[in-house]
Amino acid sequence: MKNHFTCFRLRTLSAAVALVFAANTAWAVTPFAVRDIRIEGLQRVEPGTVFASLPFRVGDTYNDDQGSAAIRTLFALGLFKDVRLEVSGDVLVVVVEERPTIAEVEFVGSKEFDKDVLKKSMRDVGLADGRPFDKALADRAEQELKRQYINKSLYAADVVTTVTPVERNRVNLTFTITEGEPAKIKDIHIVGAKAFSESTLRNLFELDTGGWLSWYTKSDRYTRAKLNADIETLRSYYLSRGYLEFKVDSTQVAISPDKQSISIALNVTEGERFVVSAVRLEGNFLGKEDEFKSLVSIKPGEAYNADLVAKTTKAFKDNFGSFGFAFAQVEARPEIDRTTNRVVLVMQAEPSRRAYVRKVNVAGNSRTRDEVIRREFRQFESSWYDGDKIKLSRDRVDRLGFFKEVGVETQDVAGSPDQVDVQVNVEEKSSGSIQLGAGFSSAEKVSLSFSIKQENAFGSGNYLGLEVNTSKYNQAIVVSTIDPYFTTGGISRSIDVYHRATKPYNDQGGNYQLVTQGAGLKFGVPFSELDTVYFGAALERTTIKPGTNIPAAYLAYAAEFGYTSTAAPLSIGWSRDDRDSTLAPSSGVYQRLNSELGVFGDARYTRTNYQYQQYVPLTKQFTLAFNGEAGWGKGLGSNPFPVFKNFYGGGLGSVRGFEQGTLGPRDVTGSVIGGPKKFTLNAELQSPFPGAGNDRTLRLFAFTDVGNVYGDNEKVRLNETRASVGVGLSWISPVGPLRLAYAKPVRKFAGDRIQPLQFQIGTSF
Repeated sequence: MKNHFTCFRLRTLSAAVALVFAANTAWAVTPFAVRDIRIEGLQRVEPGTVFASLPFRVGDTYNDDQGSAAIRTLFALGLFKDVRLEVSGDVLVVVVEERPTIAEVEFVGSKEFDKDVLKKSMRDVGLADGRPFDKALADRAEQELKRQYINKSLYAADVVTTVTPVERNRVNLTFTITEGEPAKIKDIHIVGAKAFSESTLRNLFELDTGGWLSWYTKSDRYTRAKLNADIETLRSYYLSRGYLEFKVDSTQVAISPDKQSISIALNVTEGERFVVSAVRLEGNFLGKEDEFKSLVSIKPGEAYNADLVAKTTKAFKDNFGSFGFAFAQVEARPEIDRTTNRVVLVMQAEPSRRAYVRKVNVAGNSRTRDEVIRREFRQFESSWYDGDKIKLSRDRVDRLGFFKEVGVETQDVAGSPDQVDVQVNVEEKSSGSIQLGAGFSSAEKVSLSFSIKQENAFGSGNYLGLEVNTSKYNQAIVVSTIDPYFTTGGISRSIDVYHRATKPYNDQGGNYQLVTQGAGLKFGVPFSELDTVYFGAALERTTIKPGTNIPAAYLAYAAEFGYTSTAAPLSIGWSRDDRDSTLAPSSGVYQRLNSELGVFGDARYTRTNYQYQQYVPLTKQFTLAFNGEAGWGKGLGSNPFPVFKNFYGGGLGSVRGFEQGTLGPRDVTGSVIGGPKKFTLNAELQSPFPGAGNDRTLRLFAFTDVGNVYGDNEKVRLNETRASVGVGLSWISPVGPLRLAYAKPVRKFAGDRIQPLQFQIGTSF
């Protein structure tokens, strides 16, 4: 609860009467030289506080004006409820009666607001332990509390203030709150709507009459702020469909006598629907009219659309910015012909003056070093302002993944009309995380994974990570570090050290184990703003620990190369990323290609993996996301493809609804051994979670997955693919990225391991 209580002092009636009486008494005093000043009635206030407030001292001549001024000053301290001056010969006696102090402030019955927050709010305005008690301020606080409950749609809430005297001139202040039940919205009516059905328009609103999720979103609780936002949404809906003169005439909000239900009625005038007859450019377009015309989103013959007009205006300003005109003025002016219901859209532009960027300032980064942000910037200081470079810089900073929000704004430089400062505002997120993943199945019952990661170690932009998988059948320890700016030119370096061990499931039988140990070094070289090429090498040792029911494929490989084999694979890869965000992308494409070549050691093979992701914004609320991944591997020469390099499919990040890593070929024993070929296709319809507010990372999604894994001698047959559909939730939580999915397989085969509910913290896509 914010500090909504405004601190102000009102004199009580008794204090005012005492002041007038004392002042009148003082008028009757003949001026005299003060020989001594005595103070009577003090209990906790220091005498020095009173003496410092008096406008006279011992030896001064006392008169009526000084007496009145002294009384006013002492009352203004707020420490006394009565003050009077008495004269005994040439001795002045100041008699005071202190206000009681507050011994304790207590809230009884408060559930909607946290009591500690309430106490802090009271303390900030003067109602706190040890402070003088002010009845007027307590009354004001009581009324403000009631107002806050009304803002929560608790119209029946009642607040009673009780002042209880205790020893030593103190009082206990108790606010007894009866919250009652919140008033629910009973109905919403839009009167005057003809072009669209009332139900269509009501579905635009955040406020509603309740639903299955209202307990969380509180969408059936009325607030003026939400209603105003819904009115703006309604207005935008009409303006984007040609109703240029739409207006809301009046709003009525009625509450029932029992204060439990609310009715809302909006009276609207739609006006006529207007169609754009032409788009005309006026002003100075730097001789590039054709280029600017190509940026016009709205076309003649279409209904006037305020959203497209705003989009065109922004595109014009951005285009001027790419030429260095940071102060370009662009105005969209509709010329309306009401006889034909047509409108000519006039785009008036004045580029103003070209500007230099004087400074690039960074704000909001308490942990991340300025250098980490500045090295992503492509708009340099003391150079021409370039809107394209500023946008690219903002996107690069956002793609770091260290910030919840990244914003860039330009600021005028006083006295320098041709200069601007660029302000980068960031809101940091927690870069360190303890991550937990879990799965439920009839085979493993519960499998756990654990990791500690620091994506922005010590604010340097470097990554440090330790991952531990404690599954009974799949164990791993991985230590990783990434320096994204190993060189000042932006070449990155990553180091991985890992130990992985897998065992068969109980119902597969056997107790053999596959253990892989290794270390790798990789460098990433940026070839453009979006493209990076990776070069790397690793050293690996894989041991097949024999046991009962070992797969025949493992025995065949061990018979030829031994139970322990070494490899020194070389890798080359490429990635391209133009997504608008790594945390919660809504547009853009991400691609990744990685090839591995084993030419040294016992294992000789080639292995390639390609991934493609695309995010398509459908509306402000919905995003369509696609993900495709394909893998292929082959042994070199007469060597078979190493079984421990096989691809696996199923689970989060693959085909959800099937147990993690259980798709693909199986041994004669029934063991899942993976394969050298795989493909996965995913599609998601994403939307913000209702009531998530400004947390853009909390999203709901519906999905469909298709994919499978194939053996070395198998053809990729679509009729053998597995498929599933389902719903899920994703969130960049305080302890790491969380992804939860509930899937139902729509294409499955005998022997497939089904796992409908899966969640993991740290999984991507």
